[in-house]
Amino acid sequence: MSERLAIVILNWNGKTWLEKFLPSVIRFSEKAKVYVIDNLSTDDSVPYLQANFPDVGIVINNQNYGFAGGYNEGLKKINAEYYCLLNSDVEVTENWTSPVLGLFERNSEIAAIQPKILSYQNKNFFEFAGAGGGLIDNLGYPYCRGRIFDDLEEDKGQYDDETEIFWASGCCLFIRSKDFWEQNGFDARFFAHQEEIDLCWRLINTGKKIYYTGKSKVYHVGGGTLNKQNAQKTYLNIRNNLSMMLKNLPFPQLIWLIFFRLCLDGVAGIYFGVKNGFPHLWAVVRAHFSFYGQAVQTWKLRQSSQKHQFYQSKWLIFKHFL
Repeated sequence: MSERLAIVILNWNGKTWLEKFLPSVIRFSEKAKVYVIDNLSTDDSVPYLQANFPDVGIVINNQNYGFAGGYNEGLKKINAEYYCLLNSDVEVTENWTSPVLGLFERNSEIAAIQPKILSYQNKNFFEFAGAGGGLIDNLGYPYCRGRIFDDLEEDKGQYDDETEIFWASGCCLFIRSKDFWEQNGFDARFFAHQEEIDLCWRLINTGKKIYYTGKSKVYHVGGGTLNKQNAQKTYLNIRNNLSMMLKNLPFPQLIWLIFFRLCLDGVAGIYFGVKNGFPHLWAVVRAHFSFYGQAVQTWKLRQSSQKHQFYQSKWLIFKHFL
């Protein structure tokens, strides 16, 4: 029997986060079934869940597939109309699912929805991963309402709206299961970072809509699994962003923009090297060679039908600095 909403937390050695935040998820999600997909943790996450949360469904993957592959594998065993993919380091709030489900039911074109994402450490400010809804600029760099680069806005109700966005954060991503599987889920090659942007872009390219609702809010710790200063995160973000553009950009932007971005990444690599050390410069180099190595396969994954120009820039990145 299919459930209406499955709240699904991906875990890898995250017992500390489960101890801290799972109780609030259960308390405020009485109309949903809560699941934990475990990426073959080496801590005692699973025994802890079994002993303390018998009503939580547990799916154990046979290896650590990362964020993208971990959800792809685990969700095959979960039958629901809607999925909520929720990071383990997120505190939810009372009635957080109702506005999202209501928005889905009012508009059948919506495939995915993100709530307002605020900082757990500083609850008056937006959080880096998602903030007030994801957009993308004309050079292919993702950003958010409420967050440009590392500059975070204070929440003063400016994003309490419900509006169409370009991408919904994987930190707290509600998605229709049928739309998730029609796109074959996340691109598992990404492992982690920007896989949700790629998925949302693919959904948009088929005529679906991605939405944000400020009527629902959650608080995210951020960096719970991989700190943003980690060189591996630099590598994944750059490689995956290039692959995402190659897969989804329509002509004529495709060739010139990727070439331009490769040049910009070279400059960024030098900057990262000076600011954060040689491992970050090397991460940029590795990201480029990995992108080249995957290019043929990425090209094959390009969408076959792009009805019109879906790649969009809201130009907010320029307004922000005026």
